[in-house]
Amino acid sequence: MFNLISRTGYSIKNDVLSGLTVALALVPEAVAFAFVAGVDPLVGLYAAFMVGLITSVFGGRPGMISGATGAMAIVMVSLVADHGVEYLFAAVVLTGIIQILAGIFKLGMFIRMVPYPVMLGFVNGLAIVIFLAQLGQFEVVNATGIKEWMSGETLYWMLSMVILTMLIIHYLPKLTKAIPSSLAAILVVSGIVIFLDAPIPNVIDYVRAESGDVNATLAAGLPSFALPNVPLSLETLKIILPYSLILAAVGLIESLLTLSLIDEMTETRGKGNRECIGQGSANLVSGFFGAMGGCAMIGQSMININAGGRGRLSGITAAIALLMFILVGSQWIEQIPLAALVGVMFMVVLGTFEWASINMMNKVPKSDAIVIILVSGVTVLADLAIAVIVGVIFSALVFAWKQAKRIYAKKHINENGSKIYELHGPLFFGSTQHFQDIFTPKTDPQDVIVDFLDARAYDHSAIEAIDTLAERYQRNGKTLHYRHLSPECRLLLKKAGNLVEVNLIEDPDYHVVDSALA
Repeated sequence: MFNLISRTGYSIKNDVLSGLTVALALVPEAVAFAFVAGVDPLVGLYAAFMVGLITSVFGGRPGMISGATGAMAIVMVSLVADHGVEYLFAAVVLTGIIQILAGIFKLGMFIRMVPYPVMLGFVNGLAIVIFLAQLGQFEVVNATGIKEWMSGETLYWMLSMVILTMLIIHYLPKLTKAIPSSLAAILVVSGIVIFLDAPIPNVIDYVRAESGDVNATLAAGLPSFALPNVPLSLETLKIILPYSLILAAVGLIESLLTLSLIDEMTETRGKGNRECIGQGSANLVSGFFGAMGGCAMIGQSMININAGGRGRLSGITAAIALLMFILVGSQWIEQIPLAALVGVMFMVVLGTFEWASINMMNKVPKSDAIVIILVSGVTVLADLAIAVIVGVIFSALVFAWKQAKRIYAKKHINENGSKIYELHGPLFFGSTQHFQDIFTPKTDPQDVIVDFLDARAYDHSAIEAIDTLAERYQRNGKTLHYRHLSPECRLLLKKAGNLVEVNLIEDPDYHVVDSALA
């Protein structure tokens, strides 16, 4: 998987250079997501700096890049539109608190329960989202102020520089690995465009087109501490709490899935609960410094890993370099052609998409293929959190359906004329109907024994099914015996309790999930 990614060891030089590369790619992304959320570009840039720095220092996954993301920006937009940016800052603070609590209570471990087909759908869907996002860079504002697709000389220059960027990224590592190929591609293409005065837009053109301000600039000072200017009241909490819960869930899902992805790529193991605390701390601080918060960014993380970034220094370098761009280097960063950054992101798309999953479709179970397509589609059409939740629920239902069909019984008549049902398999909510269909009370002999030695009752639905079966045999005037039920099962049985044969030596001891035992 992800064979476009080279696995290299830790290197300070690689971390620094890959961090610089990531910082360049962070600028248009942070600006774009700020516009999506309906806030000033600096709100997104400050978020990229603070979230990136804090998670790199305190997070659970060295080499992973965090910042302002589209998944969270989409949730923020209605809050900003209805209540203003100060309520957004308050919501980001609360988001951080929720995420920290998730880490303290070790909820990060649940990401390990995400099935592999969901993971494939996640990376494929996110690759498509990244690709579609880059298409917006091929739009320009005409003389009337309306956006339209590039054409003529501008389009030819744009396409040629994108292709040149991709070629440099692909072939340079075959010649030398002294400098990250993505960084080299950005520098070379920027030099060509500036020297030849090519008619293609650069970063500041994009900022001014999106903001509608012809004098807009990325230059600014340090972010300053300030409490969100909102009333400290229950009414404020009612407004921000729903948004904070969604932001916290979206941020953690995207961060922990990206963590798992990088774990696989680097053959190392990150710490999910520590990442929850790191992400929460970053958002908590962001809200107090006028930033929009964020989470892990799979695109920038892929750029970092591909450029050789493995340690925390890569993320720290990216964050500090981004701040330096804002403080003293904005005039240079604003001149970077969008074509170079689009080319870098297109290579990220190629490296992120799991091409082998296309060939897998005819080899894996149909249910797994459906999950991959379903999660990919929902990621593109809705958002990541919904896609993962839908994928996990669908996978769980498929698993339950398959397990439900595994229960069966071996039947025979013993020397006393009693019919023995030797049950095998799990008895739970999904298999109760199959369990009932096994038995034939009307045609069975007078004495029937149901042996649970190789079966397990897992929930309250199973207990109800056992009780119901006892009623069926009683209505037909038959004698029913249950063997090898656990003590908990006997405790929960109401109607069939007196039908259970107790054998303290042979009877198993296993736990049943039921609220009545709490």
